[in-house]
Amino acid sequence: MPQRRDSAMRPKRLVVLGGRPPARAGVVWLVGAGPGDPELLTLKALKALQSADVVVHDGLVTAAILDLAPPAARRISVAKRKSRHSYSQDEINRMLTAFAREGLTVVRLKGGDPFIFGRGGEELEACRAAGVECRVIPGVTAALAAGASAGAPLTHRGSAQAVTFVTGHAAKGGEPDLDWAALARPNQTVVIYMGLSMAAPIAARLMAAGGASSTPALIVENASRADERRVVTTLAGLAEAAAALSGPALLIVGEAMAMAQDLMPAGVWPDLSMDSRLRGNERS
Repeated sequence: MPQRRDSAMRPKRLVVLGGRPPARAGVVWLVGAGPGDPELLTLKALKALQSADVVVHDGLVTAAILDLAPPAARRISVAKRKSRHSYSQDEINRMLTAFAREGLTVVRLKGGDPFIFGRGGEELEACRAAGVECRVIPGVTAALAAGASAGAPLTHRGSAQAVTFVTGHAAKGGEPDLDWAALARPNQTVVIYMGLSMAAPIAARLMAAGGASSTPALIVENASRADERRVVTTLAGLAEAAAALSGPALLIVGEAMAMAQDLMPAGVWPDLSMDSRLRGNERS
């Protein structure tokens, strides 16, 4: 009789220690890795990463950040790409709780912040349901890094009294079901995550809902990283600008984006490390 190969059997590829009861209780840390620059990690995130037995990380987490984990820590990539997931969310949830039940310190390392379109809430619920201790460390979300590096505040007196974070994709793919009329109102900033491929319909919806075609807009690709790219445009030009980029990128629309600067030379973020300061002293 042929062996079943349904989805219920897929978690068997996860290798977890077994046998003896753990000597200590395990814990899952949901850690925000920030937008990519390792110097934008919080001190608490760094300490958690340095204590990890297992690091379960997203594809957007940079190698420079992963290298901060102990050499002996097991690293497992659960990268999600459009239409291609290495693990389902249910498998990730089971992986986290299984490792913790073995008494291990598990760091679930997420780009940006765990609770800003990072499915951190789902993983927290899974840990609670399994009786596993779960702690959350916030991170610098990509929107903050994108606005800061471009010199464009997400809130600004006189032009942006509110900021709204939305996703550019519906849960099952396709165009998101959003309150376009509310998002098209002036004097606010709208940040669209995962919206690069949907830039054309998003811009069309906002303009159809009353958004001015001349509203300033900014696209930031790879925010905070050495290969960061920015395009300053308008709501009318958003689709054309997005077509030249491949992501990951944020779309930011609002009057305050008039302050945004185009792409600067390499080294968007200054090197503030102790080594760089020592080199500066040697030259002086």
